[in-house]
Amino acid sequence: MALRTLDSLGSLAGKRVIVRVDFNVPLKDGVITDDGRVRAALPTLNHLINQGARVIACSHLGRPDGAPDAKYSLEPVAQRLSELLGKPVAFARDTVGPSAKDAVAALEDGEIAVIENLRFNAGETAKDDAERGAFARQLAELGDALVSDGFGVVHRKQASVYDLAELLPSAAGFLIEKEVDVLDRLTEKPERPYAVVLGGSKVSDKLGVIEHLLPRVDKVLVGGGMLFTFLAAQGHKVGKSLLEQDQLDTVRGYIATAQERGVEIVLPVDAVMASGFAADADHVVAAADALEDTPFGADGMGLDIGPKTAEIFADAIRGAKTVFWNGPMGVFEMPAFAAGTKVVAQALTEVDGLSVVGGGDSAAAVRQLGFPDDRFGHISTGGGASLEFLEGKKLPGLEILGWQ
Repeated sequence: MALRTLDSLGSLAGKRVIVRVDFNVPLKDGVITDDGRVRAALPTLNHLINQGARVIACSHLGRPDGAPDAKYSLEPVAQRLSELLGKPVAFARDTVGPSAKDAVAALEDGEIAVIENLRFNAGETAKDDAERGAFARQLAELGDALVSDGFGVVHRKQASVYDLAELLPSAAGFLIEKEVDVLDRLTEKPERPYAVVLGGSKVSDKLGVIEHLLPRVDKVLVGGGMLFTFLAAQGHKVGKSLLEQDQLDTVRGYIATAQERGVEIVLPVDAVMASGFAADADHVVAAADALEDTPFGADGMGLDIGPKTAEIFADAIRGAKTVFWNGPMGVFEMPAFAAGTKVVAQALTEVDGLSVVGGGDSAAAVRQLGFPDDRFGHISTGGGASLEFLEGKKLPGLEILGWQ
């Protein structure tokens, strides 16, 4: 079955439409540091507002453990949304209580309210079906239809994502529709050559996606903290760099499988080794087979791919027609160790084909490094969800919307 889209709901003028968005944005001292997920929701929200719907936006933020916690309040997000929409946004200080009911009752056609963090109610993430269903029924009382547009949570069986979609007429918003279309293109008949760039800290976080994509891709480029497990699997010493000893045999198996399938695994030829994990740490570039031959010896810690590796990766990326990138190449938050990630990001902007940034830290990195969103084919809003999609897993939040 195909994904149910907004058209399937018919006219929503005058209807109360709950929109499950993903406003799980990074906050520092109550200030949003990256509003990308809020901006990603605007096409769907504006469409509903222009139709004359009465819009109730709901989301989680952080992990407040099922109880109200001021530092996880969505109020700053509601304020930012108001600025982006250029119109007032009402804010309810609870999820299904008096404030939410009053805010929804006060809405006129074409107006919008944001209710408080869904995870302030334990029912949102409950493993117990009955508890989750009870919360979903309370949410359902607020609306006449549900538009699911929070791609970052579709891999979770949660009340607002799954159970609510069973209770109300439901469909995917424009963001989920776009995410599914792009990720489907990455798994079904992608244009070749097809390169996957994997970074981040741990191999174990990427096991499923490596296994599922190996038969489908031409090249896998390995950077980030996970590169040291690959280098160690080949017998290299890596100092105090991130290393998953329990994954060495698995990595050797992937390398062997790739060779059998004719898939090129591109490993770093150099890395930036530092005296410690700090922005001002002393650091030098070392060859991949000599990471401990630095002034830091066995105490050295790899915090970025080296310049030669960055150029090799960039050439491979620019030579591809389809590129999926998930995970930074180094500790990009520290300027001294951001160069590898910046070179890879720049190369993705030069791809003559489809370039996809796979959400999470990669999306944060490209924005922090100053790359506009429109320089890439697509920036996913869901790191975990996009990885699970590419692993071939069933995602509850999509299945309930008809996706098979």
